[in-house]
Amino acid sequence: MTTIGQVIRCKAAVAWEPRKPLSVEEVEVAPPKAHEVRIKVVATSVCHTDWECLYETGKGMNFRPFPVVLGHEAAGIVESVGPEVTNFSPGDKVIPLFLPYCGECERCRSDKTNLCRKNWANTQVGVLADGTSRISCKGQQVYQFLGVSSFCQFTVVPDTSLAKIRSDAPLDKVCLLGCGVSTGYGAAVKTGRVEKDSLCAVFGLGAVGLAAIMGCKIAMAKRIIGVDINSDKFKKAQEFGATDCVNPRDHSKSIQEVLAEMTSGGVDYALECVGSPGIMSAALESTTEGWGTCVINGWTETKSMEVKVMTIRMGRTLKGTYFGGWKSAIDVPILVDGYMNGKLKLDEFITHNVLLHEINVAFDLLKSGESICTVIRLQDSQGDSEPKMDTI
Repeated sequence: MTTIGQVIRCKAAVAWEPRKPLSVEEVEVAPPKAHEVRIKVVATSVCHTDWECLYETGKGMNFRPFPVVLGHEAAGIVESVGPEVTNFSPGDKVIPLFLPYCGECERCRSDKTNLCRKNWANTQVGVLADGTSRISCKGQQVYQFLGVSSFCQFTVVPDTSLAKIRSDAPLDKVCLLGCGVSTGYGAAVKTGRVEKDSLCAVFGLGAVGLAAIMGCKIAMAKRIIGVDINSDKFKKAQEFGATDCVNPRDHSKSIQEVLAEMTSGGVDYALECVGSPGIMSAALESTTEGWGTCVINGWTETKSMEVKVMTIRMGRTLKGTYFGGWKSAIDVPILVDGYMNGKLKLDEFITHNVLLHEINVAFDLLKSGESICTVIRLQDSQGDSEPKMDTI
């Protein structure tokens, strides 16, 4: 039985209020409107930004309205398309995007940025172009995190926030390219433009940091130093290409002083992948005078980093990056090709797999540092693979 044009009733993990575990509920997902696409989400992963929205709202992250369905790192299949959608068809494999690409605005036409603002203001507060969400539960609107909400078996996204990918791509692997891996990898090769034989330091060895290390290795950096306060992460970092690993807690000096001594003056590139203002400042100060480049990659929305004027005046460059600098809808399919052709690692990031009803376990694994990436399979979860329908 077709679901096109009908409300779909399916399962989603709903965050009813901040700092409380998610609750798996039956929700209603409305059909797509003009320039929207409804997708069947096959696999998603918990990103640190999801955790921050749930547990750090009002602290390191701006407040977003609740109830909300989180999730923005996913892959799925197009179920139906709304009016005026021309680039997608039912059955297409896709990756939803928290960063749009309209292809028409000044920013999309420019080589200088990837920061398209199509529907940006609305998606940042959890709604689509008309100011409403397509997800509801118990008669109440449920907001869509960053306009995506991938912790739902079906979701609706703007057609400018969706990438069509090759049909043979494994969705439970390429879902990681929806955020973390693309972000870290791009910080090195796209924004930072790490050069051959350079000296690099990567601060933070979670998924984003490991992807940054992968990027430095692909760029043929001579030395890649991983920095983290959890020494248990060092073995994995070395598997991705780190030549050295340093735990700041093992030294009496500041980490920037330690790195300066290790590299006779500082690294050429420092990639910050934590989201801590103090670590951002340390990363900048760990770069060499004259040409050192620091790329700020970690996520925080409400905090400020300290920058000493002389640090910049001595020839260093401080850069920020969002989604690794990639133009989302056109670059993500290329990244998928890179994985399929053996250039990019994805399988190695996945440490755990759970079903939708186990989603709070994924959050616990992230918080404890036990996981790198936990993939959540949304279909065939407790027999809930077939959606129920309400005719409208």
